[in-house]
Amino acid sequence: MLIEKLAAGVVQVETPIGPRFIMPSFLQRLYLLWMFRNFPILPHPVLSRRQQRMIDRMCGEQSFASMAYTDALEEAPVIGTIEHRPPVSVEDLPLRRPAASESSLRAEARQQL
Repeated sequence: MLIEKLAAGVVQVETPIGPRFIMPSFLQRLYLLWMFRNFPILPHPVLSRRQQRMIDRMCGEQSFASMAYTDALEEAPVIGTIEHRPPVSVEDLPLRRPAASESSLRAEARQQL
């Protein structure tokens, strides 16, 4: 199985629109086999900057294909899976009222008495 992955392995990248498959070069496959030596699935953020750049560069190249359009990928051994999720945007929180000062609390207490 290791020889098959080295000879013709692909990397699966999970995206919001479905899985995509990267067809790396021989040297990239060798490095990817080392990356996935302990875990078959790795989240993108746990990769080193170098590994993230390599995956992003490979995703941007023409070797990035969808399983739906490539029948040959069904038989290709998967070296590993990258959970490639886009950065989550944090919504702006509504502005909060400033904390009441001690003098305003005293004035409120006097009005209630």
